[in-house]
Amino acid sequence: MWKHFLSKLPKKSLKSESVDLGRGNSDSHSPNASSNLGPGRPNSVPRRTSSVVFPASVIAGIEPLISFKDVPSSEKMNLFISKLSLCCVDFDFRDPTKNVAEKDLKRATLFELLDFVSANPPKFSEPAILALCKTCAVNLFRVFPPNYRSNSSQNSENDDDEPTFDPAWPHLQIVYDLLLKFVTSSSLEAKVAKKYINHQFILKLLDLFDSEDPRERDCLKAILHRIYGKFMVHRPYIRKSISNMFYRVVFESEKHNGIAELLEIFGSVVTGFALPLKEEHKIFLSRTLIPLHKPKSLGIYFQQLSYCINQFIEKDPKLASTVIRGLLKYWPITSTQKEVMFLSELEEILEVINMAEFQKVMVPLFWRIGCCINSYHFQVAERALFLWNNDQIVNLIAHNRHVILPIIFPAVESNALNHWNHAVQNLSLNVRRMFSEMDDVLFLACHSHYKEEQEKINLESEKRKEAWEQLETAASLRPPVAGNIAVLVMPLATSITC
Repeated sequence: MWKHFLSKLPKKSLKSESVDLGRGNSDSHSPNASSNLGPGRPNSVPRRTSSVVFPASVIAGIEPLISFKDVPSSEKMNLFISKLSLCCVDFDFRDPTKNVAEKDLKRATLFELLDFVSANPPKFSEPAILALCKTCAVNLFRVFPPNYRSNSSQNSENDDDEPTFDPAWPHLQIVYDLLLKFVTSSSLEAKVAKKYINHQFILKLLDLFDSEDPRERDCLKAILHRIYGKFMVHRPYIRKSISNMFYRVVFESEKHNGIAELLEIFGSVVTGFALPLKEEHKIFLSRTLIPLHKPKSLGIYFQQLSYCINQFIEKDPKLASTVIRGLLKYWPITSTQKEVMFLSELEEILEVINMAEFQKVMVPLFWRIGCCINSYHFQVAERALFLWNNDQIVNLIAHNRHVILPIIFPAVESNALNHWNHAVQNLSLNVRRMFSEMDDVLFLACHSHYKEEQEKINLESEKRKEAWEQLETAASLRPPVAGNIAVLVMPLATSITC
């Protein structure tokens, strides 16, 4: 079986020492002459490299099936490279009955490599770093097939779809663990490794975040976070690349499987931003994070997005008004689920906002909250009225009641009198009582003004009704015109309050 496995390794080595990430695993299926191996341990193995990737001049040839404990310390790094080269052969895991022995051998070799990296080996040489990057590229970097659900018109609103699990995950998991241990190892020097864990390597890692398998995305999240922490030179590029992925979600696809995981990474990154915040970070908030409220798939990553934005506000409280204006700009009109989410995020922001920033946005904000209170969807109306259960928000309202109460009172009074849902009616009566206790004089003035406005509306409605009746009477008295039939057009209710 080893004879068949090793026969796939080509004799001709590549001349380039760079990691050809774009070619993927196309080099791993070249035919080659068989090695001199029996059914058990190797009998007579010539000292040559079995690498698919590296030239013989880079490493000394050594048999990859030998255990690390059977070679001296001076040869362990060469054996490490040879074993990595052996793992550059790719297999089809969709068929569990195909190449079983070869898969088991590769799996055992990967476990050996993982144990070696975890045991604090000597400093990784440049050929060893190159070899591991190449092995990870061959095994991990791949193009995902199109998801049939992405073409469905309801995919973004259905968050209960079962995740798709990759049949090759037991193999991929070992490679991911190997890469994570390698990146976090104290034996890896960032100054040397940055030549191979470069922009192209990072971009390929980011592309893998679109995997359907949540287990793979969790591994990628841990690895990218460690790369961001260890390779400071790559931090601006990582932020820029993630921003570009977010832009594609907002303005093109509206769907990406890894947005939640990428936002989790950014949530921890934001906590490490130095003060005062750079203009670059503020632009990222206003042009990237806030527009992420627009896609229909917001519910998939809402919790992580809200956390990131709150981290920005904790760093710089002056950004609270910017975030609220952004929420009002992207406020959903036809999606009640998103409205409830927006109201939840607003409450979190209003809990930490200072008075000066609140006063900048309180007028348009409470116009929108008034519209939500009047919503016929009881969950939206309830969530808006629940804001008055928060002491911090009530305190902000109380200090600015002369501006807020005239805006919000008509919505509360209308709900208390006419809303179809009893729970919403009771909540509206509670808010009404709070306003009365807060400032009875202002409450009575707003109530009187509300009655006057309602009388004006009723008077205008009566006049409109009389005008239509007069038109109907006049039309019925006119003689019919030959060849034409008079059609009475009824008026339509076209007034929209919100």
